[in-house]
Amino acid sequence: MKLALLGCGKMGSALLKGILNKGLVLPTDVTLSDPHAPSATALAAQLPGTRIATTNLDAATGAHLVLLCVKPYDIPTVLAELTTLPPTLLVSIAAGVTLAKMETILQGTHRLIRVMPNTPALIGHGASAYALGTTATEADATTLHTLLTATGTALRVKESLLDAVTGLSGSGPAYVYTIIEALSDGGLLMGLSKEQSLLLAAQTVAGAAAMVLETGLHPALLRDQVTSPGGTTIAGLAALESAGLRHALISAVQAATLRAKELG
Repeated sequence: MKLALLGCGKMGSALLKGILNKGLVLPTDVTLSDPHAPSATALAAQLPGTRIATTNLDAATGAHLVLLCVKPYDIPTVLAELTTLPPTLLVSIAAGVTLAKMETILQGTHRLIRVMPNTPALIGHGASAYALGTTATEADATTLHTLLTATGTALRVKESLLDAVTGLSGSGPAYVYTIIEALSDGGLLMGLSKEQSLLLAAQTVAGAAAMVLETGLHPALLRDQVTSPGGTTIAGLAALESAGLRHALISAVQAATLRAKELG
């Protein structure tokens, strides 16, 4: 499969690297394009065999799948450049830009799918969701699903839910990194070294997440299993409730979702 990546930013690069790491696409079958030439050059240096194109149209010509990984406000310009391209599967990760808006620009010339991935796709632990445009086929969905599941978990959802996906899993790694950092700082405050605190905090978050995924149990049930009357855990949980952690995280997802709608 020949693949074009338009936009070599962090999210697009992570998604592409995840796909290449699984061997589903060869580097020699990938063409890169970015309005900021040094970004494409830097990514190509990390992925020997990939080719750099001078224009988006050049990059997309001959590709079976084109990943649109540019900023939301750049989508109309990029799509306008691709209107002369033969019918091709275009996959957009631009937050907030609807399929209807993109299809209006393209006037039915291409098949479209919207995706919201996240950066852990780089190491095979991504969480992605996607929605099909009106002319995208089930074969297109299968192709994309195969690529996305190679980089982690992939869900097919209604397009109306993609902004919520953006607020939860798209932006979510940043929330979790903040939690890990805060837990590590807590350990540091209590006398652990920086190295010890960070290792224990990161592994604790990874282990707790794995428990949810592997057992299928609700987090509340798993939390109850480590919370005893008058013990250390309930004292810590009481402090979290007092500080408003749950409300803060819910508000973060809500705020990011609303911002995704604004970007569209």
